[in-house]
Amino acid sequence: MFDDLNAEQRAAATHPGGPLLVLAGAGTGKTTTLCARVAWLLEEGVPAQRILLLTFTRRAAREMLQRARARSGPAAGRVVGGTFHSVAHRLVRRHGAALGLPPGFGVLDAGDAADLLDLLRSEHGHDAARTRFPRKATLWDVYSRTVNAQRPLDEVLAERFPWCEEQRDPIAALLKAYGARKRALGVLDLDDLLLHWRALARDDAVGAAMDDAFDHVLVDEYQDVNGLQVDIVRALRARSREVTAVGDDFQAIYGFRAASAEHILAFPRHFPEAAVLKLERNYRSGQPVLDVSNAVAAQAPRSYRKQLRADRAGGRRPELVFCRDEAGQAAEVCDRVLEAREQGMALRAQAVLARTSHDSDLLELELARRRIPFVKYGGLRYLEAAHVKDLVAVLRLADNPADDVSWFRVLQLLEGVGPATAGRVLAAMGTRAGRLPRWPAARELLPPSAREAADVVVAALAGSPGGQPAAEGPRGPDPAGPSPGIRADGLRDAIAPLIRARYADGEGRLADLDHLVAAAAQAPDLARWVAELVIDPPQSAQDLAGPPHLDEDWLTLSTVHSAKGLEWEAVHVLALYDGNFPACMAAGTSEEVDEERRLLYVAMTRARQALHLYVPLRFHHRPRGRDDANGVAKASRFLTEEVQGLCEVARPAEEVSAPRLPIGGGRIAVEVDALFD
Repeated sequence: MFDDLNAEQRAAATHPGGPLLVLAGAGTGKTTTLCARVAWLLEEGVPAQRILLLTFTRRAAREMLQRARARSGPAAGRVVGGTFHSVAHRLVRRHGAALGLPPGFGVLDAGDAADLLDLLRSEHGHDAARTRFPRKATLWDVYSRTVNAQRPLDEVLAERFPWCEEQRDPIAALLKAYGARKRALGVLDLDDLLLHWRALARDDAVGAAMDDAFDHVLVDEYQDVNGLQVDIVRALRARSREVTAVGDDFQAIYGFRAASAEHILAFPRHFPEAAVLKLERNYRSGQPVLDVSNAVAAQAPRSYRKQLRADRAGGRRPELVFCRDEAGQAAEVCDRVLEAREQGMALRAQAVLARTSHDSDLLELELARRRIPFVKYGGLRYLEAAHVKDLVAVLRLADNPADDVSWFRVLQLLEGVGPATAGRVLAAMGTRAGRLPRWPAARELLPPSAREAADVVVAALAGSPGGQPAAEGPRGPDPAGPSPGIRADGLRDAIAPLIRARYADGEGRLADLDHLVAAAAQAPDLARWVAELVIDPPQSAQDLAGPPHLDEDWLTLSTVHSAKGLEWEAVHVLALYDGNFPACMAAGTSEEVDEERRLLYVAMTRARQALHLYVPLRFHHRPRGRDDANGVAKASRFLTEEVQGLCEVARPAEEVSAPRLPIGGGRIAVEVDALFD
């Protein structure tokens, strides 16, 4: 079963007992090792249902269980596995009564939570204030960071939002009102799921039962946990010692989600007598790429020291390309991509990575000019797209007609309805749990042009598309009524005219919604499916529709954050100058600079064969603007002399010298006056 493991992996997989931290460097077979550990535990007689596997994505959990099943047989399929939020959702549903939650509580995603904060912001009068007050996105960020980092509001504001410190008291009052409104509506946000799970795990009775329910807890990507998730893991193992954490402190790059490398560094302190094993044999890259990556990692003042060693022989030295400006960078990237293609490397085997999505703007124009097809990842997620959130809001209302947050969004799809009108209509609707609202009176507050379309939506929610909605409506969906797929399809059709009218590319957006409806058709229960969709959303429509079928090859463009966990034969990393790596706004503290260094390390270690690093020597402040404001760039501080010495360095050609003009010996007359004769 373990013949394919190296000595380091085998030691981790067969660790006999007690807390274990596996430090898995990039490309060292982390997933293989964790799956092998699950298989070994099953082989040792641990019942599958007494193993808890926690991951950060639904896809990772599914892949690990499939691979564990391949090693140990069908028994692995009974392992309890999932993301932190999905497992929390299951447990909180099971113990909802003890937590004081209604049986059918809803789950808000980040966008819904921000919308609710915006509604409260208006109710508290901050939208009419004569001084600047944080908008909804900032308020949600403040709230989420405070909860996930488990730090006082004062500290979070001072460190991350100093311009908000003077408004600390009204912000605190608004966030408390947010909690009260959620309780009144019977909804939880994603952070609440973790808060409620921690409360259960810390309870004397329920917590003891949870501890006894699992003989082993395994946590993947431990470098990405936040303070709240650490509390949960520690509470789950308050009485037992069998916990395995797998991760790499040098791939901790999600500080903006309140994650911190400090948690994996503190694992031996949180779990005394923990064994710490390192995986340093890399199966992905050639040694020259690893040498550069190791040199960057060695700059960190505090880390678990690891020296990646290549399993494969050969490899070329990484190339460090100094370019005149960002336009020159785009040309250099295209030249190298096409050259590699001519040498037999498919475009799909190549990727361009950038720190932020807009760093590739000029490159995208150049790729289009040269007819190089590409797909782009990073930036807006699928479930964050406005039209997708519109349909999800309607699907929520099908389960809970008293969902004020969803009504607030759906009403604003109607022609001539803004936040103020939506608020008045919402107040007149008198929403109550389990019933459709009082509609006939409320509809009179809508503009006449919007009433017919609104009637169609309300009728669809009542379960009688095309009919006249009743004043009160039925009590929720009939268990013997339409299937989830038919229900979702009917609701999609009801809002289709609103999508076409609101968005210029409405037809294309409706095609996106078809993917969502098709996925709903596979679900046994629509309400549970919507909740799971919010808890672990797909990254794109592709996640719902399956792999794409393209006739031609394509290049991948991605942010570094979105590329984590992936790999390509050739990787191009853009804009490696100070101010971008590290970013100006992420260089205020030594911890932030350390994370920026780790971000570069993650980008470098995505390459199998070829790594190209680009440093524009000049950058334009507004690449698409009419002016030519620009600045002189300096190579990233992470590209030290040692790092550059491990690379092949390419510099822009020297400026062509202007021809030397002869200097006349006599006086040269300049005739001007004759023009005015």
